[in-house]
Amino acid sequence: MNAAKRQKMFSRLKSLNPHPTTELVYSTPFELLVAVILSAQATDKSVNLATQKLFPVANTPAKILALGEVRLSEMIQRIGLYRTKAKNILATCKLLNELHAGQVPRNREDLEQLPGVGRKTANVVLNTAFGEPTIAVDTHIFRVANRTGLAPGKNVLEVENKLLKRVPAAFQHDAHHWLILHGRYTCKARKPACQECCINDLCEFDEKNLYLTKRDLES
Repeated sequence: MNAAKRQKMFSRLKSLNPHPTTELVYSTPFELLVAVILSAQATDKSVNLATQKLFPVANTPAKILALGEVRLSEMIQRIGLYRTKAKNILATCKLLNELHAGQVPRNREDLEQLPGVGRKTANVVLNTAFGEPTIAVDTHIFRVANRTGLAPGKNVLEVENKLLKRVPAAFQHDAHHWLILHGRYTCKARKPACQECCINDLCEFDEKNLYLTKRDLES
């Protein structure tokens, strides 16, 4: 996808959603960090159902540590891998208290040293909580970047690096949210909604005509 197409692509995504954000419900960087840790291999909806019970009771490292593993596990048990996630969250809370005065660090190195936090989670926190122009490549963004020709790559790091180079500067802050929402609701894995896609004329997906109606193709 050339530079002119990329500019048009993000201009259209912005016109449809000028102020995109995560669908995870949070009010502080710490709440976002916990929600993103919980979201691994889980839907945002299931995470929000759990955190709407958890956060009114415990929304700081100290308060979650006070819950303990059994009580925390009970509150997040609707989420997949909840036992492992409970242990990681408690270990993360312990480090936040010991090393960062209970605050979420706003740099990648410190974030990635927290249990349960990898590059993708760090990118989400840096972008959404702190406004950094990072792009967290999940399955949706990986698919959209490869399928459209925006930033094809064989692995998430390759795609991330290409996106950081190819997304026009004016759109870099919100690109993460536009791409993930586009992949979640339009450029879906099994049956992309090409007939409803605002960038179908820019997209370089070889098989997109399979998902367009006769009327679409003739218009």
